[in-house]
Amino acid sequence: MDKNTQLTNKEKLHSKAFADLVISLLLIAFEIWVWTESLNIKTQKKAAVQPAVFPQIMIIGMAVFTLVLLVQSVVRLLRMKKGDAAAEKAATINFIKDKGVLAALFVILLCALYALFFKDLGYVLVSILLSAVVMWLIGTRKPLQLALIAVLVPLVMWLVFYKLLAVNVPMGVLQPLRDLVDMI
Repeated sequence: MDKNTQLTNKEKLHSKAFADLVISLLLIAFEIWVWTESLNIKTQKKAAVQPAVFPQIMIIGMAVFTLVLLVQSVVRLLRMKKGDAAAEKAATINFIKDKGVLAALFVILLCALYALFFKDLGYVLVSILLSAVVMWLIGTRKPLQLALIAVLVPLVMWLVFYKLLAVNVPMGVLQPLRDLVDMI
């Protein structure tokens, strides 16, 4: 096989470079959606850092790396020849046989549900639920360890944001906890 031979369009469609292109386009769409959603986060009076700032910083960081991936994949697709690493056939995902893929899709669904219920149920409660389920999926089976980490980490993070950084994170049904902390 001549390494200087151009690939056919069909071969390019099955390459790793094309897979990177598709992923980068999907990520850009996701980042645009998350950015527009972050604009709906309520501003807090007297807060030095508004609640929308952290997600927006994360989105900007993701977007930079996504644009790099997009440019790299387009350049590789245009210059690709047989034998290039980017010309290798991309792996296919078998949703039925690969339990790791199913778990990843389930975590993506959980993250979407997290975003959906964040405002109504509040940061602490949805973070506890998400943490517990993800820890279970990755193999944590000790109930005490799972419960302590799933509960304490979101609580401590909320306290840091609320008390130290003066960022009001939605509490939802646990609003009485915020009122209790305010009395201390």
